[in-house]
Amino acid sequence: MALEEKERIIIPDENGEEHLFEVLFTFDVDEMNQSYIAVTPVEQSEEEEVEVYAFRYEEKDEDDLSLFPIESDEEWEIVEEMLNTLAEQENEA
Repeated sequence: MALEEKERIIIPDENGEEHLFEVLFTFDVDEMNQSYIAVTPVEQSEEEEVEVYAFRYEEKDEDDLSLFPIESDEEWEIVEEMLNTLAEQENEA
């Protein structure tokens, strides 16, 4: 079984410094007509607890994403539920 190359994206921070992130997954919430992306920093060491960041996103074209912070509790609940589901699936594999 071949290892899939994980998709990576660069996200600038508030100071304009660029950071490389690995895309964990993307998903759509049809009833809200929104798309979400979950990423984790590539630079973190193996010993550290894995940090996961989630954003709402809009895709302008194949190479151009606009990321937006998730601000509502309702959106966070949806994202956390998706993360928990994926974690459970990984633990079962």
